[in-house]
Amino acid sequence: MRAGLVLATALVAGIAPVALGGAAAAAAPAVNRAEAAVEPGAVVQDGGPAKVWAGEEGPGTIRFRANVPAGVTGPVTATLGFGKPVSTWPAAGEPYRIAAGLRTTASVNGSDPVPVSWYPARDDDQEPIDVVLPAVEARSTLDYAVTLDLASSSAWFGSFYLSVTLKDAQGNVVSQGKADVDVVLGTPEAALRGAVHARDKDGVLWRYEATGATDGKLTARKRVGGGWGVYTAIVPFGARTTADGQGDLVARDKDGVLWFYKGSGDPDAPFKPRVRVDDGWNTYTAIAASGYGLVARDKDGVLWNLPRGDATTFWPRVRIGGGWNAYTRITGYADGLVARDAAGVLWKYNARTVAWSPSTPFDARAKVGGGWNVYNTLVGTEDLGRWNGLDLLARTTGGELYAYKGKASGFGHVPTTRTRVGWGWGIYNIVI
Repeated sequence: MRAGLVLATALVAGIAPVALGGAAAAAAPAVNRAEAAVEPGAVVQDGGPAKVWAGEEGPGTIRFRANVPAGVTGPVTATLGFGKPVSTWPAAGEPYRIAAGLRTTASVNGSDPVPVSWYPARDDDQEPIDVVLPAVEARSTLDYAVTLDLASSSAWFGSFYLSVTLKDAQGNVVSQGKADVDVVLGTPEAALRGAVHARDKDGVLWRYEATGATDGKLTARKRVGGGWGVYTAIVPFGARTTADGQGDLVARDKDGVLWFYKGSGDPDAPFKPRVRVDDGWNTYTAIAASGYGLVARDKDGVLWNLPRGDATTFWPRVRIGGGWNAYTRITGYADGLVARDAAGVLWKYNARTVAWSPSTPFDARAKVGGGWNVYNTLVGTEDLGRWNGLDLLARTTGGELYAYKGKASGFGHVPTTRTRVGWGWGIYNIVI
């Protein structure tokens, strides 16, 4: 009876009974249902660091092979992390902004490329932004081709790496490594490249566009049209003219009437038909762009500010000050004006950023340097090279054309080193 109670107790407890008169049975081995993690395979980049242009050259391709361990089956997914420390990013480089600017496609084992999107990473331990590539069936090797199409504003990326992590459907890492990328500044987009117009003695207006080359080379000239000989002054108005056909002009005719030419956005026909602004502009001996309006000097040497209303109107003029007859050349440049005096000294008037008013639009002048009397034309332009600055175009009395690279300074942009970008420009009587 007692033996039966013991046996029953053993069964209830879930342990193996002891055979009457025999040794205890061996315990059953524990079963671990989680499979042991495999050692991840290596990601190997093809051909070393990939060169990617930031500009109009188009996308660059990063190629790498992911080696996947034997036994891995089912879909695997690759994630790329942007390995550029946030501490090296520009001030405005929030992750979502950077992610939005990365135009990317992915192809695996020769498949058609598909667009993929970058997003800010959710894990602080990861790279700041990442992109998930399309899932594919596991194979012993997976060959990836990932393209990056970058704007010229992304040239600051420089050299960085892409971390590559492949995971299976259970989230196990099955392959990992990195691919190195070198980003190089390419041709700036047309909207960032300057355009120059010049009128010949027959009244024909011609157009040159910056190519974005490092030497500041301009395109061959294109004919805009005839009839421009009726004007005694032609100046840019508002935003600078660019290679994508943007940028406005104003032109004063011999009767003192000011006309407005709006940029069309078509580089082959860059201006819309003219619109009459007003008369009475023969009272001025110099007219120059200033921000989105104009400044004009009268015969007594007084400089007036003419703030822009809409496209073809101005607010009433406001007196800035006298003494401007000391200058032989006044032109809009970058964030203000440059003015050359009779001794050949160039001065910069920076647009005021504190306590601006229509009567005090500029800070006190700052000296740029002497020797500028060798030029008979000075024109502020958008970037003419690959210099990421606003340039000053200068023509010598012998017809040579130079671009002075703009550089930020304590008093706004200033012209620095010059590059010859043309010769034979003596055939033109106006360059803008």
